[in-house]
Amino acid sequence: MNTPRSAAQIRREFIEYFVQRCGHTFVPSSPVVPHDDPTLMFTNAGMNQFKPIFLGQRAPDVNTWPGATPGMPTRAANTQKCIRAGGKHNDLDDVGHDTYHHTFFEMLGNWSFGDYFKKEAIEWAWDLLTRVWSIDPQRLHATYFEGDASEGLEPDTEARDLWLKILPPERVHPGNKKDNFWEMGDTGPCGPCSEIHIDLTPDRSGGRLVNAGDARVMEIWNLVFIQFNRGPDGRLSPLPAKHVDTGMGFERICAVIRGVETGRLGQVSNYDTDVFTPIFAAIQRVTGAPAYTGLLESGAQDSNLKPQVFKDVAYRVVADHLRTLTFAITDGASPSNEGRGYVLRRILRRAVRYGRQYLGTHKLFMCELVSAVADAMGEAFPELRSAHGGKNVERVAAIIRDEEASFIKTLDRGIALFEEAAKYAAQHHHGRISGEDAFKLHDTYGFPIDLTELMAEERGLTVNIGEYERLMEEARERSRAKDVAATMAIPEEYLTTETDDRSKYTIDSIEATFLFPAGDAESGSIAWVFDRTCLYGEQGGQTGDKGYLETASGLRIRIVDTRRSGNVVLHFVDHEQLLAATSARVKPGDRVRLQVDSARRAPIMRNHTATHLMNWALREVLGEGVQQKGSLVDPDKTRFDLSHHSAITEAELARIEQLTNEQIARDLPVFTNDNVPVDQKAAMKINGLRAVFGEKYPDKVRVVSIGVPVTDEEAKRARDRGEWSGTTSLLGSPDDPAWRQYSVEFCGGTHVKRTGEIAQLPDGRIAERPFVIVEESAVAKGIRRVVGVTGEKAVAAQRAAEQLWREIDAAFAVARNEPPMEPPEAPTKEPSKEPRASARAAASTQSPPPTAEQLVADLNARLATTELPVLARHRLRARLAELQELAKKQKKEQTKAGAADVIARADKLLAASTRVNNVTLLCGELGSAGIEPLRAACDSLRARAGSAAILLAAESDGKAVLLAAMTADVVARGIKAGDLIKEIAPLVGGRGGGKPDLAQGGGPDAGKIGEAVAAAKAWLQAKLG
Repeated sequence: MNTPRSAAQIRREFIEYFVQRCGHTFVPSSPVVPHDDPTLMFTNAGMNQFKPIFLGQRAPDVNTWPGATPGMPTRAANTQKCIRAGGKHNDLDDVGHDTYHHTFFEMLGNWSFGDYFKKEAIEWAWDLLTRVWSIDPQRLHATYFEGDASEGLEPDTEARDLWLKILPPERVHPGNKKDNFWEMGDTGPCGPCSEIHIDLTPDRSGGRLVNAGDARVMEIWNLVFIQFNRGPDGRLSPLPAKHVDTGMGFERICAVIRGVETGRLGQVSNYDTDVFTPIFAAIQRVTGAPAYTGLLESGAQDSNLKPQVFKDVAYRVVADHLRTLTFAITDGASPSNEGRGYVLRRILRRAVRYGRQYLGTHKLFMCELVSAVADAMGEAFPELRSAHGGKNVERVAAIIRDEEASFIKTLDRGIALFEEAAKYAAQHHHGRISGEDAFKLHDTYGFPIDLTELMAEERGLTVNIGEYERLMEEARERSRAKDVAATMAIPEEYLTTETDDRSKYTIDSIEATFLFPAGDAESGSIAWVFDRTCLYGEQGGQTGDKGYLETASGLRIRIVDTRRSGNVVLHFVDHEQLLAATSARVKPGDRVRLQVDSARRAPIMRNHTATHLMNWALREVLGEGVQQKGSLVDPDKTRFDLSHHSAITEAELARIEQLTNEQIARDLPVFTNDNVPVDQKAAMKINGLRAVFGEKYPDKVRVVSIGVPVTDEEAKRARDRGEWSGTTSLLGSPDDPAWRQYSVEFCGGTHVKRTGEIAQLPDGRIAERPFVIVEESAVAKGIRRVVGVTGEKAVAAQRAAEQLWREIDAAFAVARNEPPMEPPEAPTKEPSKEPRASARAAASTQSPPPTAEQLVADLNARLATTELPVLARHRLRARLAELQELAKKQKKEQTKAGAADVIARADKLLAASTRVNNVTLLCGELGSAGIEPLRAACDSLRARAGSAAILLAAESDGKAVLLAAMTADVVARGIKAGDLIKEIAPLVGGRGGGKPDLAQGGGPDAGKIGEAVAAAKAWLQAKLG
């Protein structure tokens, strides 16, 4: 028997057939993370990347496809990476329990865009299956659309007749609209489809099972003929250009061909092919589990086989989920608590639970298997190794390792809780696990609810989902931030009121009518609501405006904050000022003038536009996987939270800063279509648009574009003003790849008119680096925070860094015992007005000059509290570490030199010593010295004095230091060093103690050292006498 085709060979034969024989162009798979389509969680079909062609948004751009010949017929073929887990298309719960469900799979496909149609699609599909792959024609069936009278659709007789030229009538089956009519959505392109099924029954008698959902007769290829368009009214009309979209599951066709070539069609399993067997081998090697045997729950009637069944289920789960995680993380997704990130987290935790519970591994194992996926699939998808600078395997493994380690910390305890809950449910709740237990598993141990349901199903139990959902909703309510604006008591008659705040973008003063006050019972805050306003209410991360209102009587009241609550804008007024104004009360209906604090709003506008530029730069540097997770824009800074698996490197931070400053220097105009919202669905199609995945946007959205007009009308106005030389706009040509070079976002905030304004300083100068990043840190697992400052604050941060650098240089001179020198001037065109270096400043005072050690402590404190560019902070920290090492070395040398001096003075003490009862008595002052030099002198004396009783005293930093020591024979006589210190330390205002042979003490009164030494001498003489 010949060796069965490998999966790689089958994939290659499909591509070569359509490229070499049928004139198609190979188009590489698009990523499984559709970064340009926020409405789609994962790429789930081969046609996703061609949707704009089917929708008529662009012509077939074959000339831009890799390897395409200009003018070549618009035919494409590829194998597309797909994930179906979460949302409408979700196979997650079935994976592992059968032979054919997957969360990750490849979709082989060929397409025609207004070129060939049904005849070629059917004939080529038949030829490839039967001639190239030698599938028995007697086992193949075809379906066609039978028509639908309610839709006025005729049967697809064209496809039927084409099949009848190949197959006998009994193997050509009509199918209803559900099975044989494809639609992209409620509106848009659609058409009949023709499916090819294979009969796996032993005697080829499965014709009646076509479209019956029986695994013995399965669909292997779907040919979709896109020939209609469904309009908004639901009616169908013919398309001017007809398309072909085919899809064939790669894993399934590999299993079928293997079954054909091994003669085991009755035992077809996607998991028995070399798509999975290399990964199974790696799982066994890493976990040490018994080998995979391919058992299914339905086929294991012998209870003795149950343990192996669960092991085989675990093999299938781990292998499938590993492929999903590896490809998704490679293409830019990351596990998190929301959206597609949460789907990945659920998938990982499901795999870890199976591996730990059924494969018997108690170590991190998923992260060790990433390389197995790269080895098995890297030839077809080289990005598995080449992405992220060739470090993709290491990167993906690191992300999985962190997630896996985090979950394992609670998994065992969670499983123990589940076991208790399951036992209780079986005994007391008719086999139903309480929602309270399910909620605790989720809330405390991180068990997704579907994991709990799966574990329950394995035990023949159910979960009280209603109770679980109620507890989840209560938890969500508790966790929602208590926004004062949200708790405002709005009078019932004003619940439908709307504040017209369109003026917030264009003017800073406006007349308005006072409608009503709103109060917050908890905080005592008072907010006023007007019919219109020019103040910006806090929203979308931008802080609210401050300002004041002026009444007709001249009363001016400060507005301390502005926020939105539904459709009204709340103006929080200065309560104390309001109470003090006993006259000229304001009542509903009165006219007032509202005024924005423009000086405060100006830096907010600069920071908000800088935020957009930084968001664009983050994507350019870190890749498409970066997603916004939160932001704050206020007068002082821009703070941006993003999804990213690890700390942003210094090189990446430098590049992000550089790109942002380059966009500022270009003085690009900021376009908003004159603040007129545009259609959200049309705006979503803009190439490069940054939208938050999962965010619910209104039907009309405001687009902020830095550098490119939003609409053709705005482009014309911009050309008239000389701000735009292009011929189109974002909405005029939404798919233009050039738009990715610009920042384009949905945003309701206030912005500068041109990016160059960010660099303008109050005195008229232009900052050279108007934007700097001052912080990069972690705020949660997989979430990084970047904080930036602009304008004056950016300049101040840079000056502070230069000043600290000069002070560190001056401190180095102190540490090296070099003579004082004038600090160098700052290397900037904006000279510092800060005080001179602390070392020099200290030297100019009457107090002793600070030591290098003191300077290090001061500089460390300043480094920790001063706002600095983050890159400068890193360099300063490294430089200061060098200084610290030098200061330690200096202190060590000084200590050594001081000890030698103290030992020399102690030698004089030894020369003048007296003996009492054969014990040398050594009591004396040694001048200025710390405890360590005293210890060195004491050791020297004990080594040379024979039997001795020693008390050494010195002054250190204005305090008394005492050290007592006794040789062993003196201690044997009951004379202890600790007792001596306790006796004399109070004389210097302190205390002390220690061991019988060595003790120390001290006190604040250095003037009493002589008295303490005399008392020690008298105490020793009395004890020895």
